[in-house]
Amino acid sequence: MEKDSRLEQANDNAADFWLAQARVNGWEHLDRPGCTAVRCARTTTDAHRVVVTRPYDEPAALEEELAGLLRAWGTTRLCMEDPYGRLDLSRFGCVHGLGMAVMTREPDSVPSRAGGTPGAGGVGGVEVDAAPGRGARRRYGSELTVNEARDGDALAAVERTVVEGFPVPAHQPVTRGGMLPRDLLGEPGIRAWRARMQGQDAGACLTYDNGRTVGVYWVATLPAHRSQGVARTLLETALAAHPDRPATLVATLLAEPLYRKLGFVEHGVTRWWGYPAASEA
Repeated sequence: MEKDSRLEQANDNAADFWLAQARVNGWEHLDRPGCTAVRCARTTTDAHRVVVTRPYDEPAALEEELAGLLRAWGTTRLCMEDPYGRLDLSRFGCVHGLGMAVMTREPDSVPSRAGGTPGAGGVGGVEVDAAPGRGARRRYGSELTVNEARDGDALAAVERTVVEGFPVPAHQPVTRGGMLPRDLLGEPGIRAWRARMQGQDAGACLTYDNGRTVGVYWVATLPAHRSQGVARTLLETALAAHPDRPATLVATLLAEPLYRKLGFVEHGVTRWWGYPAASEA
């Protein structure tokens, strides 16, 4: 059997991440070879999600299939990822933004910081208080700490930071559990990470391990703590907790330089389609 490319593995992780949320929330979904769709239904303003996971021969045929599904679901907001860039949904009233890099990082390929050696005491020479896993904690000096969110209060703090720092306008003002329900912590593969500066929330992200790769999602830093290494610290911690997995993510233009410094390499460019008011969270 032909091995899936890194791009396809990244697509699969994104699809699996949304399917995991569908399981937790009880959302209707469609998962077929080449495409995954999730009917997000927390509120009437939720954007239904579609992830194209494999190349397609006939763009027009897939466009019609997707349009039919969205009509059947009564979709009023849409966010669709097309990593192959050949679909044109403009005739259905959709718009797209700038292409974003789909990036992957090979295991143990994070460059070390000055004075540190990867694999000897942690990523970049940063010491770990506990073995990577549930409850792992890292200290970066006395001011910045990163912990895994293991209870409802910690997850709610992650949720606030993501909604405000990413940001996610559709979930503003923040309602506890509106975006990240407590039951997500019980879903295998999903982990949430919380960074604090001098005890104050500074950044957050989520990761999803689907058994093949670990995807990184919603990397957010609150405005007051930007340009202080918070995002890098979050990523180093999350990646070190999955040392044997390739990592995947979709990079915004502003964040791409950081990801490259951390060993991520571009494997494709994805075009995100949505209805004009659709969220890209």
